Order: sequence, then structure tokens, then C-alpha cells
Amino acid sequence: MKIAELFKKKSPISFEIFPPKGELSVSALRGTLDAFKALSPDFISVTFSAGGTGDSNNTAELAGIIKNEYGIETMAHMTCAHSRAEDIESVIARLREKNIENILALRGDIIKGREPTEFKYAKDLIDFLSGRDFCVGAACYPEGHVDCDSLEDDIRYMRQKQDAGAEFFISQLFFDNESFYRFLERAQKAGITKPIVPGIMPMLGKTQIERMIYMCGASMPSAIVKILHRHEGDAGGLRAAGIEYAAGQVRDLLRGQDSGVHIYTMNQPDTAKSILEIAAQ
Repeated sequence: MKIAELFKKKSPISFEIFPPKGELSVSALRGTLDAFKALSPDFISVTFSAGGTGDSNNTAELAGIIKNEYGIETMAHMTCAHSRAEDIESVIARLREKNIENILALRGDIIKGREPTEFKYAKDLIDFLSGRDFCVGAACYPEGHVDCDSLEDDIRYMRQKQDAGAEFFISQLFFDNESFYRFLERAQKAGITKPIVPGIMPMLGKTQIERMIYMCGASMPSAIVKILHRHEGDAGGLRAAGIEYAAGQVRDLLRGQDSGVHIYTMNQPDTAKSILEIAAQ
């Protein structure tokens, strides 16, 4: 099923996972996938890797297993930075072989010293994929992309993605729901009519949260600062508090808008389960 059809029926709950790195095989994730299936997600997205870059063969293989063996709708991430048309065509062919109908089109990381190709921006990839019978989603940034000068410009680029054929958006992580609601209002005023799905990542450790804030440019609200201070030196307590905080975000977002929630699971089904159980209370 194309994910765009889901939004006509419900507010979907979805997960993001990444293929294993190094010597770990995709098949080694089967126990993890069993646990994710028990949570009945509406779809699962598969990244190139934990850091957003990697082997598209692993992405296609894992997405195919989720779709064809587990019966869960799947979306494969596709990046275009430094790719040629023939590279994209090759990835498309692999995804078709795996019966994948949904793609999250991303620019990907720019490698210093390498020249851009004809796919300079995500909108170029979205335009290239249009008319190929895929449902194409795109990323959005409630507090602005780290490479963008202003949120106004970011929303303008978001509109360009929609005009190129993006059928829904999934947001970068954030820790302040009010910032998302403000962004949602501004995007809609700018002519964004496609669903905008909030993306939530639980805070599971101080190093993780500091790294993600640095990489994504997400702000750290006072509530997060207080949690970090309160659980200084208590890894277990910080993890539990982070899960509870994320669950509170999910609960509020499911009540405050109608595009569902996307959870960045870091391949931890127990964490996703805890968030959903607490959010339902």
C-alpha cells in the first residue's frame, strides 16, 4: 500500500530503523523485527544506515524482508547527493524487485571536496521519481535545517518539494511540541497541504542527546536540561526519564494533530513499546 493512502484512513504510527553495520547481517535483525511486528506499526522506514549514509543494497534487502516476510508496509530512504541518474535508476530497480512502493527522498550528506551532480537538492530527486508509480515522502525541519539560513527559506524549500511531487513529510526530531505546532501553522499558511508527520526520538543518554542536538540543530528546552541535571551519573534513571518524556510528546501530538507520529527507534523495540504504552495511559 502507498503510505499516502494511509492518511486518508487514520493517523498512522510508524517507526524508523536502520540496517546493521559492519559484519552484522540483515538477517540478524529478525528477532528485532519480530518484536516490532508485535507493536503493529502502520509502516516502517528503513534508512541507509545509522548515520544516514551506507549501502543501498542493505536498505533494499531489509525493506524487502519487512514488506514481504513480515507483511508490514515499508518505506526505503533514498539519498541523492553525489549520485548520477544511473545510480538512482539502479536503486529504483532493486526497490521494485523487493515490491517497495514508498520512498523517502533525501539529499543526504554533502561530502567535502566532491562536486554535486544533477541531484543537488532533495526536490531534484523527488522530481526524478515522479511518474514512476512510487509514493514519495520528504523530510521537513520544524526548527530549520542546519544548513539553511532561516525557517522561512526552509518552508519555501518544503513547498518546492511538495510541488515536485512529495505526498507527505516526516519531520526531523524535536523536543518541544509547541515549536512543532508553530511550524505546522506556518507551513500550512505557506501552502503546504500534504500531511506533516512529527518525528520523535527518545532521549536515552546524555552523549546521544548532545550529538543529535549538534547534528540536527534541535533546541534543548528547559525540561530536557532539568532531566539531564537530575539524572547526572544515573544512566538508567536518565533512560527511563527520556522514554517518559518522549511518551508525553507522543500523547500530546496524537491529540493535537491528525498526521500520526513517527518514532526514531534506534532499532530498540522495547523502547518503542514503552513509549506507546505510556502514551496510551
